[in-house]
Amino acid sequence: MKTRFRFSIKTQLLLFYSFLIHLSSSLKPPPLPILPLPTSFQLQWQNDDMSIFFHFGTNTFADAERGSGHADPTIFNPAKLNASQWIHVAKESGFSSVLLTAKHHDGFCLWPSEYTDYSVRSSNWRNGSGDVVAELADAARDAGVGFGIYLSPWDRHEECYGDTLRYNEYYLAQMNELLTRYGEIKDVFLDGANGGKGMKYFFESWFSFIHQLQPGGIIFSECGPGTRWVGNEYGVAGSTCWSLFNSSVVQIGGDIDPIYQKQGDPFGSEWLPALCDVSIRPGWFWHASEHPKSARELLEIYYKSLGRNCKLLLNVPPNSSGLISPEDIQVLQEFSELRRSIFSHNLAASAFLNASSTRGGIQDSRFSPYKVLEEGIPTYWAPEENQSKWILYIDLKELVTFNVLKVQEPIHMGQRVIEFHLEVLNRDGFWKRVVNGTTIGYQRLLLFPKIKSQYLKLVVDKSRADPLISYLGIYMDQVTVLSEDMPYKKSGTYFNGTQVLRSTTNNSSGSASM
Repeated sequence: MKTRFRFSIKTQLLLFYSFLIHLSSSLKPPPLPILPLPTSFQLQWQNDDMSIFFHFGTNTFADAERGSGHADPTIFNPAKLNASQWIHVAKESGFSSVLLTAKHHDGFCLWPSEYTDYSVRSSNWRNGSGDVVAELADAARDAGVGFGIYLSPWDRHEECYGDTLRYNEYYLAQMNELLTRYGEIKDVFLDGANGGKGMKYFFESWFSFIHQLQPGGIIFSECGPGTRWVGNEYGVAGSTCWSLFNSSVVQIGGDIDPIYQKQGDPFGSEWLPALCDVSIRPGWFWHASEHPKSARELLEIYYKSLGRNCKLLLNVPPNSSGLISPEDIQVLQEFSELRRSIFSHNLAASAFLNASSTRGGIQDSRFSPYKVLEEGIPTYWAPEENQSKWILYIDLKELVTFNVLKVQEPIHMGQRVIEFHLEVLNRDGFWKRVVNGTTIGYQRLLLFPKIKSQYLKLVVDKSRADPLISYLGIYMDQVTVLSEDMPYKKSGTYFNGTQVLRSTTNNSSGSASM
């Protein structure tokens, strides 16, 4: 009897191992990515979330926004300039990279360019031997913060501006200095600023030249090639915002449909995510008479930029002493604390999850619905193919009060979701639709009047391909006062571009399917 019992156990083990071998040899591969896709550099750019822009130069001392190009360079004298303070403020406030106006429209250069005398070399700062670009690049590198530059195409000082060939040569000569002297440049910010005079910029040559010198550098302009402008300077993206775009139908510096800029193109052939730029103050340069926005205003911008599949570029101009002003620092600290208070804990972190289907079956943990509780976008829940329903069911284990939904897609697999919504199970046992959303992309934040429930479901209504969800978070924002971006409509009220349903129930589904 002993022998037979041992043989039975061995047989069972062999059968079990055979099953595992068979299972591992027949795993369903990941779903096919849907084009277009981001490059690895675009993925890193998006993952950095937020950057700080430093507008600084002679305008800071002349109390000007757009310098004439004829200000005496000796007025530039920031006696207490400390680039490490700038970087410390950025990093402590949660910003991963910074950009500097190496040259603005007035033509004054914050580095000692060999091609002009209108630079820090002609100022009294550091006795004419200073280099703002070098000091900031060094401080950023030491702190592990990404560094980028803006070199204005428009130059109101340079005498050859207007002579297309000569000025393009001049511009690329200065670009060469910036991209070869200061280490890795993460971002090159360009625009179509043009002072007329028949000036034409050779953008394609510029792009190729930049990629040659800094292959990993992301080039921003109104329409790429790395990232695009969102179409306004308020930090507000469209409530529908695709990273897909067609740059062939737009022109840098030309008349571009602002709605197209804000929303992107669901049929776009290029991956061009949008950048939302806005200043913490009314102007882009520091002015003693101006004061920063409040932390709550920045939080609202955060919802409308980073919360709509964009990156936020917040301008924080150093003052005439060469430091970030204390009142700006205080606002940034409060802004950081607000984000921490809301987003530091996912109320769904320990929830029970189920899904309408799972790719490869429930035994395949690679695409499990629980993947949506893991931070970051590399892993994801994937449904089975050819399904008519795409639903994630969430049991929070207890009644929870919340008013923010965070959803992310694995954008390395393409942007997919067209429309989705969130429902909660009410006290009467019916599903109530709380909020509708359109695109997700890298990150979508939906804010709505607070609600209390234990059972939720995220429903994808339309998608370009099988939807993939990499993260789902439920949060409580205690500070934001919802404001209406759009007029009241019979079907609901629009808060911050997000449709919040007043009362919609689906009586055909009376209980949670957990």
